Amino acid sequence: MTLGRADRQGDLLDDITRFCDQTLKETSIYSFLHRERDHLFPDEFFADLFTGTGRRSVPPSVVATVMVLQRLEGLSDREAVERFTFDTRWRYAASVGGYDGEGRWSFVHTVLVEMRERLRNSDRPDRVFEVTRETAAAAGLVGRKRVLDSTPLYDAVATMDTITLIRSALRNLLAVAGDMEAELRAACTSGDEYASTGKPGIDWDDTAAREALIDTRARDARACLAVLDGQALGDEAKQAAELLAAVTGQDLEQGEDGVFRIARRVAKDRIISTVDSDARHGHKTSARGFDGYKGHISIDPDSEIITATAVTAGNIGDADGAGELLDECLPPDNDVIGDTGVAPRESDTADQLSVYGDCAYGAGELLARLDTAGARPMAKVQRPVNTNGRFTKERFTIDLNGGTVSCPNNITTAIAFSKDGGGVASFGLACRTCPLREQCTASADGRSIKVGPHEALLAAERERQKDPAWRQEYRETRPKVERKIGHLMRRRHGGRNARVRGRARVAQDFSWLASARNLARLAVLRVTFHTGGWAGVSE
Repeated sequence: MTLGRADRQGDLLDDITRFCDQTLKETSIYSFLHRERDHLFPDEFFADLFTGTGRRSVPPSVVATVMVLQRLEGLSDREAVERFTFDTRWRYAASVGGYDGEGRWSFVHTVLVEMRERLRNSDRPDRVFEVTRETAAAAGLVGRKRVLDSTPLYDAVATMDTITLIRSALRNLLAVAGDMEAELRAACTSGDEYASTGKPGIDWDDTAAREALIDTRARDARACLAVLDGQALGDEAKQAAELLAAVTGQDLEQGEDGVFRIARRVAKDRIISTVDSDARHGHKTSARGFDGYKGHISIDPDSEIITATAVTAGNIGDADGAGELLDECLPPDNDVIGDTGVAPRESDTADQLSVYGDCAYGAGELLARLDTAGARPMAKVQRPVNTNGRFTKERFTIDLNGGTVSCPNNITTAIAFSKDGGGVASFGLACRTCPLREQCTASADGRSIKVGPHEALLAAERERQKDPAWRQEYRETRPKVERKIGHLMRRRHGGRNARVRGRARVAQDFSWLASARNLARLAVLRVTFHTGGWAGVSE
């Protein structure tokens, strides 16, 4: 399919164009896209997605405009095409004019599906989001501050229990096994045909029947994996076999009697659905759980432009997801400008990057990366806690240079360092006769103090955050990201529910949402392309 090109001349006498010119606000996203679409993402911007021969595509600049508005309003592909066909604002934004000229009237919804697939398989899958950020930067709206946060994205599938997971994984494997299907079915001895999605009909109140069901399906799974061991498999069969091995091993354990039972534990990286094997159990807080993904964003707090997005599984910590967000503003690891970072930098210049985040981002690894790159960390570092009001870690004197830790009773012990730079100082026998024992620990083995590989940096950050000026700056800046997340998670946009399955597709959809919000923000800020480039005025 070759690159289609939109008509850039337009019809000054077109009724839709004249009507929208007179009625829509200048700060409307429809007016902004109509005016600046060819400067933002002209057809040539997507030339690498098409070949040199074949029939002409729908102009990709038109399709991209529809996809932006689709994500802004949380519409399905069919709804978006219908809106483009009949809503004059959409046609005005796409600059296709009315229905009596030579403009394209409409296209089928599969064009949107194909466009997403082409972008996802390209070298720059998030190019539309990137151009919104670059436009904001060219207009002087992106400075040297970044605020990070994350939000849950609920998965689009049902969470499965152990039996449903194993049966579904087996059914998927049999479906893609090809010539080996007969051999795999012969290895299954439970009598289950694995044809239906429903659970087998047993007396679920009978403990013995439940255990027999679990054991027989586990043995079917192990038998099928044994048949495939050492075989040359295609990509689909290999993925299905790996999924079966994962869901079987994560929840089951074999007792001394040889019977497979559900383990009394929850696997750390437990797969919760074979339909979306990337989704995970997650916790935004200790009391608030969810199933699915986390959407991570970085914003410029002054202009509220989203500068980066990322999507991770729901069980990934915020600090671990921050690395991808900071790639756009930090130098590569092999081009850092600082030292190893044992203390935060005190300079505060306009050119220095400042990164804000709540206590979820106050991890040693992230702070060390920021400090090494010459950035100014403004993320809260959690203070040490202890149960029942006992002595916290802060009551101990840690001497990293001397490799010792001293307790409140002036007992000093050496730190046993590990390869990663961390270590443990154990007071052991000294605690048995210590008069402060009840205020310090309830452990029979005495108190132990763990020292992390970034202990000095964390301690220095805690001291810096006692400064009232630090707290004031944090309170004035960090909460702005909450407002932006509120904008993204509006019900109008589809809310927190993921609209697609799989992390790659969820990440692409989240990027489109951020693109739409950025374009709406650029419209409000009256950003305009002039001969000298992009320019805008603040509210």
